Amino acid sequence: MKRVLLICTCTVLLASCGQQSADYKRLKAENDSLKIENEKNSEDLNEMLSILNDVETDIQSIREAENFLTIQQHAGSEENASKREQIKQNMQLITETLKKNREQINELQEKLKKSGIQMSALKKTIDRLSAQLDEKSNMIVALQEDLEKKNVRIQELDNMVTSLNEDVETLASKAESQSKTINKQDKALHTAYYCFGTVKELKAQKILSGGGVFSKSKVLQDGFNKDYFISVDIREVKEIPLFATKAEVKSNHPADSYEMITDEDDNLTLHILDENSFWSLSKYLVIVVK
Repeated sequence: MKRVLLICTCTVLLASCGQQSADYKRLKAENDSLKIENEKNSEDLNEMLSILNDVETDIQSIREAENFLTIQQHAGSEENASKREQIKQNMQLITETLKKNREQINELQEKLKKSGIQMSALKKTIDRLSAQLDEKSNMIVALQEDLEKKNVRIQELDNMVTSLNEDVETLASKAESQSKTINKQDKALHTAYYCFGTVKELKAQKILSGGGVFSKSKVLQDGFNKDYFISVDIREVKEIPLFATKAEVKSNHPADSYEMITDEDDNLTLHILDENSFWSLSKYLVIVVK
């Protein structure tokens, strides 16, 4: 019994002495260091895997936005302002996401180098995602250029439409002006003037002059009163009531182009038989009534 106790005591003492040796302390320190390094590598690995997952999710979102943009890009000039604004927002979202993902991939590559973790699968995954980001970056540049060209074309069409509208408005304005001019000319072409009155009244207005025993009266002196005349449209006025029993046309009008008609009160009315002939020599009709 005493022998067994002695052996155990010696064993414990030897073990205690081994723990206090330099080799043991060195090995224990190396083991502790490896544990710390392993824990750090595990943390780094978990962080890198988390970032990779985020990048993968973002790339999937970019694919969905890319599909939308591609469809809308082929929609042509039928797209309205709200769709163009939606395209612009998606383009901005993709651009910002690509920038963020590129920064994350660069960060992963640096972490992988510094960590010392030798995982070919992880490196391949990072490289694959980096290549995808390059591809998406090229895609977004091409889409941006296409959108810019389309916006230029749309702007050119808008300018053409605006120009055409301006031309139409100008033409309409010119047409209206020309129409007014034509109407004015047409009215002037078909406008005539007439007046009637006694010799005394007409002389007072300088419409008649002379007319003595040996001289013939003259019609329309210089400075005659034009306000004394009544304007008419020769296409519409065929008869002129004179409210007198006697009348004589003093201005120059063909005798066969008109006639005097007597009504039931013996008052005369000048009836124009041929307006073109009647007004061909003078647009001013002067009638002396008694």
